[in-house]
Amino acid sequence: MMRPLITVLATALLAACAVGPEHVRPSMAVPETFEGVIAPDATAATSTAAPAVTDTAFWQAFGDPQLNALVDDTLAANHDLRIALARYDRANALLRGTRFDQFPTIDASGTAASNRASADQAPGVPRDARATDSFDIGIGASWELDLFGRVRRSVEAGRADVAASADDLRALQVAIVGEVATAYLDLRGLQERLRVATENAGNQQHTLALVEARRNAGQDSDFDSARASAQAASTASRIPGLEAEIAVATRRIAVLTGRTPDALRAQLSVARALPAVPRSIDPGTPADVLRLRPDVSAAEHRLHSATARVGVATADLFPRLTLGGLIGSQAGDIDALFGRDSETRLVALGIDWSFLDIGRVRARIAAADADASMELARYQQTVLRALEDTGNALVRFDRAHDADVELERAARDSARAAQLARMRFDAGGTSLLEVLDAERTQLQAEDAFAAGRTRTATDAVGLYRALAGGWPQSLPARETAGMR
Repeated sequence: MMRPLITVLATALLAACAVGPEHVRPSMAVPETFEGVIAPDATAATSTAAPAVTDTAFWQAFGDPQLNALVDDTLAANHDLRIALARYDRANALLRGTRFDQFPTIDASGTAASNRASADQAPGVPRDARATDSFDIGIGASWELDLFGRVRRSVEAGRADVAASADDLRALQVAIVGEVATAYLDLRGLQERLRVATENAGNQQHTLALVEARRNAGQDSDFDSARASAQAASTASRIPGLEAEIAVATRRIAVLTGRTPDALRAQLSVARALPAVPRSIDPGTPADVLRLRPDVSAAEHRLHSATARVGVATADLFPRLTLGGLIGSQAGDIDALFGRDSETRLVALGIDWSFLDIGRVRARIAAADADASMELARYQQTVLRALEDTGNALVRFDRAHDADVELERAARDSARAAQLARMRFDAGGTSLLEVLDAERTQLQAEDAFAAGRTRTATDAVGLYRALAGGWPQSLPARETAGMR
């Protein structure tokens, strides 16, 4: 009887198929190039070579060792990254559990019992004869015959969930490293703006001292002195606000690197110049960007998972077959437990088919279909947003350089004009009003230039984030909570 059963099962397994739709990557029309992107000028002697979208870590393009060290610390110790890593590990663990459904479940059991029946239960039987012992030991196995792919579709969905979790981790790396780099560049830009404000405050204090000396000599009026004093005080009022923003940026960087808020205060308080920014960055093609963006990849994997779960739900339309077996030994005396006549065995084929529950099954299939449709729309929206983000970042970065050229010229010319105005004022060739106006213009132009250079640097980071290229295989340290 066993031989025909095995033959039937083997034939059924060979003919088994996984019901439900197969996942196919959605096709979307994307442009061949990004519109309005100016190609990098490789012949310009003043331009800095910009890395294309490669495996090189983008932050190294700024050539700042301190930024590199901060990013390394962030990738190793950031707590948000550790949370994402734990989610990835959880998805992997659940997948391992699902894979075990593809194999037989084996268990072992054993009992030793002593039973005595009452006189009422065994009338006329002597007391000693009413006592019986039994010993039983066995190994059992059960295996779901995955004829219609319910288990295989579950494993397929689990693999897609793990891949999506890995992409989520990569996407968070992109976001957090970009935030670290932006905070660091903002810090250096704020320090430059603080230097500008301090120097201009010093120049205006010098002008105020000169005006007061002239007033004491009877050459200038109290009005001139008050006007010069007001402008010097207005410039000095910028300094505390900039110092506060520097402290905020320093604390943000420390927390992003997994440290306490004040841990980097001494290290980052030493002002440094803004790192050099590439003049142009080659984004590659839109197809390249979509291939590298982890959010697009995660959306596709979630669509794959949802599609596979349609198959899981569809498999409930068909009977579920389970093959079970048991081999063991049973005896009334422990010495005879493994004797020839104590052998027991069982082979069984079980069928579970809730064919009368077809309405609920079709409702679950409809819900799974709706989930797949939702994930398809989410994937398509993610693709469009990725192209939008990249296009916007390219435009901002390209136009920021043009603005910097004009801001640098304005800062240089305003500084020269202020110097000439002070010289003419000292020689009595111009009025104090022209000096104060030139100094005010100088402060505004130099501050705008420093802010513009900072904005260009952070726009470069924004572009690298949109491109999502250049991410080494770096994971935060795994830590346990002491629970087993």
